[in-house]
Amino acid sequence: GAFGVAWEGDPLAAFGGVIGIAGEVDAETAGAISGRFVEVVVAASVTPEAAEILAARKNLRVLVAPEPRPARDFRRIEGGFLVQDPDVVTAEGWEVVSGELTGEQHEALRFAWVLAAHARSNAIVVCRGTQAVGVGAGDQSRVGAAERALARAGDRARGAVAASDAFFPFRDGIDTLVAAGVAAVVAPKGSRNDAEVVAAAQEHGITLVFAPERHFKH
Repeated sequence: GAFGVAWEGDPLAAFGGVIGIAGEVDAETAGAISGRFVEVVVAASVTPEAAEILAARKNLRVLVAPEPRPARDFRRIEGGFLVQDPDVVTAEGWEVVSGELTGEQHEALRFAWVLAAHARSNAIVVCRGTQAVGVGAGDQSRVGAAERALARAGDRARGAVAASDAFFPFRDGIDTLVAAGVAAVVAPKGSRNDAEVVAAAQEHGITLVFAPERHFKH
C-alpha cells in the first residue's frame, strides 16, 4: 500500500518518526505500521479495527485530525510576527523549456513538486513515480541539496525525476542531477542564469520544466 511505498523511500529517516496519512487508516495499514518503530500517527480517520491494532503498541500516539486549511500563515519574528497567505502548490503555468514531458514524468514531477514545497529550503526532492527516494533539505546551497538528495537515492536516481523548491542559480545543480541519471526536473524560473540552466538541460538531453512561482520554506 501507500504506507509501504512511502516507508521504503527512506527507511532510515522514517525510523522512529511521525507518520501522516491524508486518508483513513485501515487494519492492513495499521498492521504494517505496528511492525515498525513509529512515535506518532496522524490521520484523517482510523477504523475501529485499526485503532485496536495500534493500541497494542506501547508508547505509540495516534491522533485523528481534519485536513488543515489555514486562512493565514503565521511566522514569528523578533518583536512580532508575520502574517501571510498560505503557500498554495499547483502545477499551473508550467513551461517545458527542454526535452519532452511524458505523462508519467508529469505525474512524478507533480508529486515531487509538492514534496519540495513542504521541505525546508534549500530543497531538492528526487522521486520515482509517487515514491520519494531522496530528499535533500535545509542545505545552504542548492547544489548541496541536490548532492544530499542523490546520496539518499543512490541507484534509484537513474531514470527518476527531481523538483527544486526555488530556481537554480547556476547550471551545477542540473549537471549534478544528470550525472546521477535524473531524467526530468521541475524548478521555478527567475534566475539571472536561467538561459545557462536551460542550455545545460538541452545539452544533456533531459526534460526541464519551469514553474512560475517558487516555494521557499524557512
